[in-house]
Amino acid sequence: MNITFEELRAIKHKLPTGSVRRIAEELNINEQTVRNYFGANKFADGDIADKHIQPGPHGGIVHLQDTSILEAAQRILAETKKSELQEEES
Repeated sequence: MNITFEELRAIKHKLPTGSVRRIAEELNINEQTVRNYFGANKFADGDIADKHIQPGPHGGIVHLQDTSILEAAQRILAETKKSELQEEES
C-alpha cells in the first residue's frame, strides 16, 4: 500500500492518547515499533517498520509492506468518531 508521509503522520496525530500502547498490545509488538511505523526513527528500542519511503511531495511516498498497524489505527479512529457521534446525539 502507498500513502504519503504527511497522511501517515496525520493519522498518528489524530489518534487518542494511549493508542500507540493499544496497537502494540493488540499486535503483540513493541510500542517503539508502532512509533517507528508512523515516522519515528528510534530503532534501538523498537524494530524497523516494514516500510520504504521514496522522496516526493508531501514528505514522500511511503510504501507499507504490512498494513496491520495502519488498519489498527484506522479502526481506533473509527471507534473514536462513532463514540463522539453518539455523545452528540445524547
